[in-house]
Amino acid sequence: MPPRRQNGFTMVELIVVIIILGILAAVALPRFTNLQRDARIAKLNAAKGAVASASALVHGTAVARHNVVQPVCPGPGVGANPPMIPASGTGNLCTPNGRIAITLLYPAPTLAGIVAAAGLVQVNGTPTAAQLAADGWATAGAPGGGISIRVAGGPTPANCSFSYTPPATLGQAPTISAVTTTGC
Repeated sequence: MPPRRQNGFTMVELIVVIIILGILAAVALPRFTNLQRDARIAKLNAAKGAVASASALVHGTAVARHNVVQPVCPGPGVGANPPMIPASGTGNLCTPNGRIAITLLYPAPTLAGIVAAAGLVQVNGTPTAAQLAADGWATAGAPGGGISIRVAGGPTPANCSFSYTPPATLGQAPTISAVTTTGC
C-alpha cells in the first residue's frame, strides 16, 4: 500500500505567507492613514471653491443693488431692510440666508462676511466660532486684513488653510490664496 500523503501546509510555507502578509500590511497601512489627510485636503479645496463662488455671487448682487433699496431679509433676528449699499460699497447685503457684511462690494473678511456667504456651516445668518469648530473649521486673521480659513484635525491646522483678502480699493477683486496643505 502506498504511503498516505498528508494534506496541509508545512511550517516554512506558513512562515512565508505570514511574512508576505506583513509586508503587504506595512505597505498598505500608511496609505489608509493618509485617507484622513486626503479628506482634509479635499474639504479645504471645496471650501476654497465655495469662497470663490460666494465672492463672485455676492459681488454681482452688491453691484446690482448698489444705491437701491434692498428687500426685507429673511431669517431669524434679521428683521427690516438693511440700508442701501452706499457709494463706498461697504455695508450689509440681504441674501436668502440673511445679511452678509460687504466691503468694497465684496464679502467682508469676517464670519458675517465671506464665511457666512460661503455657507461653510449650515446656519441661517452668521455662524459662530463654536459652530465652525463643531464642523471642523477655524478662522484667524491673515495679512492684509484678510481671513485665514483652516481645516481642523491635522497636525498643524495653521498649515492646512487658505486666505481671503478683500480688495484694497473699489473696482478691484479680492485675493484668494493657494491652499497650504503641509499641516493637513
